[in-house]
Amino acid sequence: MNKIFISRRSLLKTVPTLLVGSAIAQSPLAHAAETTKDSRLSPRIIGNPDAPVLVQEWFSLTCTHCAHFGTEEFPKIRKELIETGKIRYQFHDFPMDRVALVAAMIARSLPETRYEAFISSLFSRQMKWAFSEGDPLEHLRQEAALAGVSSSQFDEIRNDQNFIKAISDKVDSDTKKYDIQGTPYFRFNNVAYAQDPETFETFADLVKKAS
Repeated sequence: MNKIFISRRSLLKTVPTLLVGSAIAQSPLAHAAETTKDSRLSPRIIGNPDAPVLVQEWFSLTCTHCAHFGTEEFPKIRKELIETGKIRYQFHDFPMDRVALVAAMIARSLPETRYEAFISSLFSRQMKWAFSEGDPLEHLRQEAALAGVSSSQFDEIRNDQNFIKAISDKVDSDTKKYDIQGTPYFRFNNVAYAQDPETFETFADLVKKAS
């Protein structure tokens, strides 16, 4: 479990402030989060809405434990539990550092139907973009380009102060509400599980107990 927690205030300080009157500040993306119906902030849920168990995961895209779960366990969970209608699954972005914050912003700026595929790709290639030599944000720019995000769009998104604040506020409120100390963090209906389940069997057992 990644316990290197970064507060909302710290997150806000890690991303450069927009220049007042800049082209980015005047763009539709920069103003989108000002509205209450910003689609980028809508819930990311997959699975049958009538499934008896709602599983929620809070994750950071630079968390190695989250990457393990996302690459080693989640594919089977999707096939055996989500696609069979046994659970609904909700993704909660919970960035624990500046790079993870920008990655979450890019993921949520894609069409909702492409969100899951992008975060899955980032988890599978995490060591290449987040922890390899060089600037991880520039590596992330390349990952975003593969998803169709131009370099100018990438900068526009990552400098969107309203969007930064919206995600950071959500991290802050969820931390207080659920006492989240690190990632990954799960809830099976109303039962918390604050670590990587590590195996499909453990995950399936938690689902069964929550049913």
